[in-house]
This record gives sequence, C-alpha cells and structure tokens, in this order.
Amino acid sequence: MSVGEIALNIVFDLGGVIFTWEPETIIAKVFADPEVQTKVRFGLFGHEDWRELDRGTLLRHEAIERAATRTGLPVSDIAELLRQVPPALVAIPETVDLLYRLKARGHRLFYLSNMHVASIEHLENVYAFWSIFEGGAVSCHVHLIKPEPAIYTYLLQKYRLNGAETVFIDDTECNLEAAAKLGLQTIKFEHPTQCESQLKALGCF
Repeated sequence: MSVGEIALNIVFDLGGVIFTWEPETIIAKVFADPEVQTKVRFGLFGHEDWRELDRGTLLRHEAIERAATRTGLPVSDIAELLRQVPPALVAIPETVDLLYRLKARGHRLFYLSNMHVASIEHLENVYAFWSIFEGGAVSCHVHLIKPEPAIYTYLLQKYRLNGAETVFIDDTECNLEAAAKLGLQTIKFEHPTQCESQLKALGCF
C-alpha cells in the first residue's frame, strides 16, 4: 500500500453491486402485458414472501404456489419467472475488476447479500472469483436478512471485524442506514466508477 492508504474490511452486496439485478427486465421476459408485469412486480418481488424466500424460511414451491394464488396467474408462469432469476444475475466486469484491485491493495473483502438458494448456488457454480473473498454471509444460509441488525452483527462477529474499520457497499438506502447504525462506514453503490471514487476518498487507493 502507498503512503496515505488505509487497510480496511470492505463488504460488498451481491445483487445490484457485483451482479446485475434488474427485476423489471426479468419480468418482461416472461410477461408481455404491462398490467400483468405490475401485478407480478408487487405480487412476488415486492411481497414479504420474497424476503422469506431470501431468508431461506420459505420453500421455492411454496413461494410459487402462494404467488400464483395472489396474482391469479398460472403456477407454470410463476415457476418460469423464478427459473429466469439466477441466470439473470450476471457479473459486472468493472466491479469484479475493482474487487481484484482492492485485494491487491491489501484490503480484506467480504460479501453480505439477501439472496435465495437457487441464485447463490447458480453464482457459486458459474463464477470462479469467490476465493477473492475472505468470507461472507448470504441470507438464505444464515436465516437473517438485511436490513435487520442481526445479519450485520453476524458478519462482524464471525470474522471479528471492527465496524469502524469496515466499509459496507450496497445499492439500497435502508440497508446502508442499518449498517451505519452499527458503526460501519457506508457507500451507496450507483456504478463502479462512482464507487471507486468514494473508496479513494476513504483512502483505499
């Protein structure tokens, strides 16, 4: 590290930060009708069941059946929509490059994400850069979910991280607010260049 740089623990969200996360695009691939798209957006992705699917406390087939009942859409259509989710999570090259450069600078990298089982298993099978992280927590594995304080505390305690020496990067404001209340530094991710600029301001480069 050069003079002025500080070694930090840097925690990345996955969907929307390292991987693309565009629910509207996924929905549009399965449903052409704008009214149906809106119904699905709020009846599945925007419903509490989605959070419980991410938490790992709701099984996939249960989520499908319940969403079909709520929306009045065929079970087969909801199942197809969920099948489209994992492959729609595609690594953002500029963020992946940023990860490697941060690692080369001596920072410790971690991940913290809300994600259901099918998605994280897909990502772990498709991408080979997981070894760059020292560890992390995914909601479906720990049965905790952002922005609940417990999931941040879990990560900090498991890896013995000092919150004041830890930066959390996420694209959702409420998740950042929860992290800040526990003493973590935060960056709201908008795009890789902006994120890198804010990391530079913290002395990471």
